[in-house]
Amino acid sequence: MRSIVEIVPTHRVSEGGGFKVRRPARMSKVLSPFLLIDEMGPNITGPGEAVGAPWHPHRGFETVTYLLDGKMKHEDSAGNRGELNPGDVQWMTAGRGIIHSEEPHDDFQKTGGRTHGFQIWVNLPAENKMMKPRYQEIPASESPIVEKDGVWARVIAGECMGVSSSIDTVIPITLIHVKMEEGCRLIQHLASQLNAMIYVFGGKVTVFNQLRVKTQPRSFGLGTNQQVSDGQLALLSEGDAVVVESDTRSEFLILAGPELNEPIARYGPFVMNTQEEIQQAFIDYQNGTFAN
Repeated sequence: MRSIVEIVPTHRVSEGGGFKVRRPARMSKVLSPFLLIDEMGPNITGPGEAVGAPWHPHRGFETVTYLLDGKMKHEDSAGNRGELNPGDVQWMTAGRGIIHSEEPHDDFQKTGGRTHGFQIWVNLPAENKMMKPRYQEIPASESPIVEKDGVWARVIAGECMGVSSSIDTVIPITLIHVKMEEGCRLIQHLASQLNAMIYVFGGKVTVFNQLRVKTQPRSFGLGTNQQVSDGQLALLSEGDAVVVESDTRSEFLILAGPELNEPIARYGPFVMNTQEEIQQAFIDYQNGTFAN
């Protein structure tokens, strides 16, 4: 069983046009292949107050946008455009370069309301950093969901309780949104070669490093029991599975992916392997060949 090796706190920062996000501290240094986890909000805005991220470039990685509340519109240099509603997933592989914008939907801007969701950056291996950009959008109606014994899960990438995602990932990625009633348990199997973590954004859970037969109510674990609370990122040890019990009604993400073990050169929206590649990204962007 996987156990917790470190708990990373979060802090609030402003991104894009000024929207508030909650971000694990030193995120880019703690767990390959994930570069960033931004919990967008939750923010409440009045009519005309919502902000987004105007046109900006990306190269060398993937962005995953998952909306829980609100309504957004998007557009990019590859000709993709559309909207994101609660439960929708946008998986954009920037590859060699893409320029895009993410803004509040016109309808939402008129009324205002609650915005909540995630944007996650997934690094690409060196051999894939200059691949052709691609775009996958999975509406909530087509996003796999499984419910069992007080556990609800949306399988954005990977597999959970026998249900698999339709997202095609460049590298093996697990990304699962889990909601649990108090006193419930989830055993999530994860390939032993993947790095893994849990980000809690509601309630409190306990991770067990051993498992025994249930002998009395809520007696699911034995050994070192480690709690993870709202706004904390738990980095997990190696192992084949993680056992999570909800101490309260809880909500969290499970993330896993391979250790790329490659140098990272990063500047703003560019994530490459060398500083020379970063400089070339700026040259390409300035001379108009970036997204060709």
